[in-house]
Amino acid sequence: MKKHTVILTISATLLLSSLTSLASRLTIEITQGAQGTTSVAVVPFGWQGTQPQPPQDISLIIESNLERSGRFTALERQDMLTRPTSGIGINFRAWKLLNVDYLIVGNIHETAPGEYQVQVQLMNVASEKQLAGFRYPAGRDTFRRLANQISDVIYETLTGERGAFNTRIAYITSTGSQTLAYDLYIADADGHNAQSIVRSAQPLMSPAWSPDGQKLAYVSFEGQRAQIYIQNILTGQRERISAFAGINGAPAWSPDGRRLALTLSHKGNPDIYTFDIEARRFDRLTTSTAIDTEPEWSPDGSHILFTSDRGGKAQLYKIPAFGGRAERMTYEGDYNAGGVYSPDGKYIAIVHGRDQRYRIALLETDTGHLQILTDGSLDESPSFAPNGRILLYATTRAGIGVLSAVSVDGRYQQRLASQDGDVREPAWSPYNQ
Repeated sequence: MKKHTVILTISATLLLSSLTSLASRLTIEITQGAQGTTSVAVVPFGWQGTQPQPPQDISLIIESNLERSGRFTALERQDMLTRPTSGIGINFRAWKLLNVDYLIVGNIHETAPGEYQVQVQLMNVASEKQLAGFRYPAGRDTFRRLANQISDVIYETLTGERGAFNTRIAYITSTGSQTLAYDLYIADADGHNAQSIVRSAQPLMSPAWSPDGQKLAYVSFEGQRAQIYIQNILTGQRERISAFAGINGAPAWSPDGRRLALTLSHKGNPDIYTFDIEARRFDRLTTSTAIDTEPEWSPDGSHILFTSDRGGKAQLYKIPAFGGRAERMTYEGDYNAGGVYSPDGKYIAIVHGRDQRYRIALLETDTGHLQILTDGSLDESPSFAPNGRILLYATTRAGIGVLSAVSVDGRYQQRLASQDGDVREPAWSPYNQ
């Protein structure tokens, strides 16, 4: 085993928590709605069971998910003239009068204590035909996950694109007034079911999901020095990858999960390296006298994007994944950093600085066209949803760190705030989990 590779379990100063922290759940506020959205009506599901109501309101979760996508506007429940629970006998004329494009109906049946059957139908109001129908089993503790799965099916049926509701996000929080505590959280994409998987008295930074969604790489400053770890989310077991003198930062997974790109400074200036996880080998990619940092793999794994000030100011460059000549990617503005690729590789989301304002922008890789998406003054850490439709990023509100999201066309925005201190450095999970 190499000198800098150590298998560890969570110590007393770095605790693994398997309990959901309600205080850390992110609450969503839509700050800008999109125009020209598709109108849907998600009718409250019927219920047959021993209790007055089901464990959770699946229809409300589906409604919220569809609206959060920025592609749909849901009819308010108080405006519904009828409330059917199946596709039989629907008065389509009533829904046409309400300008509803699609109708979602369903019912929940308790089959045994703690066991349920959920049936859902998606109806096209104009054609008066069913587009999709499905039946799922559910347990008391799986209602929200099932609602997210159903939302994904509906979203894909109506848009032709894969949904991202049944995915997760990771983020860092810092809490406390005089003595800060740092947590690495994972949560559902809508902020629910938040769990702290790492807690530390020292800063935590740069969470990055493995391609299979089972591990997180991150930076920890425990012991008063920067170290890079890989942690299994399910078991809590973690492996120290790098603890060299100086900077150990910004880990990023290769698309095949076999390597990490990272920033190390133990040989002088901060440079980009890769780490072969199986061979336990570090390879140096850059040897510039400038600061090279924030590596990001291209979706096909052929090259690595990174931030460098080798031209005098922070700009984006790319280099072949096994080394070679670096090529500059950005020229517009005073500052361009923190680049991340969209899943299809067509865009790069960046932190774009001009006139002391730092906003999230989208760079088209083929044309170089740059579109500014946000209007904050200190927006950072962009992360794409796995379907490429939404960007999650960190910003501030009244001096407090919060997360926000914006659609890639800039028309739809939402804010995810926590009641439990600052929130920063979001990372959206891949599909495979």
